[in-house]
Amino acid sequence: MKTVIKSDIINALRGVGLNTGDSVMVHTSLGQIGYVCGGAQTVIEALIEVVGQDGTIMMPTQSWKNLDPETGVHWDADEADWDVIRENWPAYDKAITPTNTMGAVAEMFRSWPGALRSDHPARSVAAWGKNAGYFTEDHDLSNIFGDTSPVGKLYELDGKVLLIGVDHDKNTSLHLADVRAEYPSKHNFVEHSAVMENGKRVWKAYETLFVDGEDFVDIGAAFEAGHTVKRQKLGNAELRLMKQRELVDFAVEWIERNRK
Repeated sequence: MKTVIKSDIINALRGVGLNTGDSVMVHTSLGQIGYVCGGAQTVIEALIEVVGQDGTIMMPTQSWKNLDPETGVHWDADEADWDVIRENWPAYDKAITPTNTMGAVAEMFRSWPGALRSDHPARSVAAWGKNAGYFTEDHDLSNIFGDTSPVGKLYELDGKVLLIGVDHDKNTSLHLADVRAEYPSKHNFVEHSAVMENGKRVWKAYETLFVDGEDFVDIGAAFEAGHTVKRQKLGNAELRLMKQRELVDFAVEWIERNRK
């Protein structure tokens, strides 16, 4: 297996169509690439070199462990202790709260010099570059993936989505299609997270759209069958770059046709 160095990543990113000045949501699995000399740091540096100061990189930095145990996110805890978790889970702090299963690259990126992180206690994003402030500001508790959310703002600015070694089940932009589509099973539910309010930790209730993403891989496959999705190999992984607007618009129609 060939050792992957930064120039390899830069060449692959440019080869797949990522350009200076692009705004891009990146989803990546470092382990799928293979041996990367320098690991997550090298991947982030390569992304920054390609998009430059006029571009913007965004990544999901979700901390979904900061949700109610009833949702199943604390499967390793005894149900008898759920109230203890509700009373003691640390309040979200965007400077220190770690990501959950977002990968090594996103975990490093959230505290990268110059990166900003949104205020959502369970579904945050981090961004670096020209539009980082715009993408991460005013991330409303209930409007996690809607038009004024970070992924909605990426759509507004005609951004791109880059998948590195992952499939569409990790593609956060598809949640924007969830919000926009109308389908019979669509409904809201109440989530809870630990947050700071007026200097005090509180267990906050908020209503939001229920989504699970179980059909996202099917949506992505259908989209790729009829649209231009650029591909490039990087180590053992495949890079896929697509226009977010095309993906979301297609997904809205697909969901309305197929989701029951």
